Amino acid sequence: MNARRESNGAARPGRRNLVTDVPGIEVGNATDSGARTGVTVVLPTARAVGGVDARGGAPGTRETDALRAENLVEAIDAIVLAGGSVYGLAAADSVTAWLGAQGRGYGLAPSSTGAPRSPVVPAAILFDLANGGDKAWGEDPPYRALGRDAAAAASARFELGSVGAGAGAMAGAIKGGLGSASIVTADGFTVGAIAAVNSFGSVVASGSRAFWAAPYEIDGEFGGVPLGLAKGLPDGWGLARRSPAVGENTTIACVATDVALTPAQARRLAIMAQDGLARAVRPAHAPFDGDVVFAISTARRDLGGDDYLLTRLGALAADCLARAIARGVYEAAAWPGSGTAIWRDLGPTGKLGGA
Repeated sequence: MNARRESNGAARPGRRNLVTDVPGIEVGNATDSGARTGVTVVLPTARAVGGVDARGGAPGTRETDALRAENLVEAIDAIVLAGGSVYGLAAADSVTAWLGAQGRGYGLAPSSTGAPRSPVVPAAILFDLANGGDKAWGEDPPYRALGRDAAAAASARFELGSVGAGAGAMAGAIKGGLGSASIVTADGFTVGAIAAVNSFGSVVASGSRAFWAAPYEIDGEFGGVPLGLAKGLPDGWGLARRSPAVGENTTIACVATDVALTPAQARRLAIMAQDGLARAVRPAHAPFDGDVVFAISTARRDLGGDDYLLTRLGALAADCLARAIARGVYEAAAWPGSGTAIWRDLGPTGKLGGA
């Protein structure tokens, strides 16, 4: 294998243009339409090396310390992305129980002792509590049930837009959602990304309906609107939220590859993938964002310790994440009867209502 061979533009999206084009990855969604929230589970078919990078100033996470390269556990069993702010972290509890009931997880004790295995399920959440849905759940928030349902629904095909962790999301002033994208290189490596987009920043350029991610679009996957002469104006954020609050804005994501990585390399992949978030959202990583990117390696191909190939994978992951963010907003639909603006409501100059 020549790890220094470049694709030279010959890389193409996988068959589904989803993160599940990465062999060994499945995804499941569960949505509570009444509460305008949901959960997405990224489920490797076997334990997988993971990494994480948090850049937002207000992250909400679980088990991220377990992914540090110096720590004992070198593999994860699932990644949970959830709405619901702190309530949404409970989704990982039910995914953990669901996996444990199947005998999956890390073995802390010999099986002869009868001790159950311990699934490792990192999670990240976004804030969708103020979107007008029915949150009068008292002591029984829906996230445990949603987590279990999402895990049970995991497969190679899943919907995009206002589903799963993206069900209750907003992207600046327009509806956010769940997006995904993939790429397969000419020499056969696969990279994919999935993102729940609930950003403070705008995903479209000022004075335009073009996505900031437009330079990375492939085959019109999010509308085919060129960026053209649009540019980022100093201190001009377009359709960003007007009144941000701490904890109310977040893009949570996961990138994946079939290349075998160490925990340290998986973290580097997550770090490089964060550049895709910054390409697709302006501004990003703000004090009131909770931006988090996970990385998964299903180890179907050997990297051979080559940092040049890792660099290629990181660049591809950033591109995929930018595309996934745009696709999530492009595919989003308004909540029934809400009058919430969606991307398709934008006119050529980026005004709502077609102007």
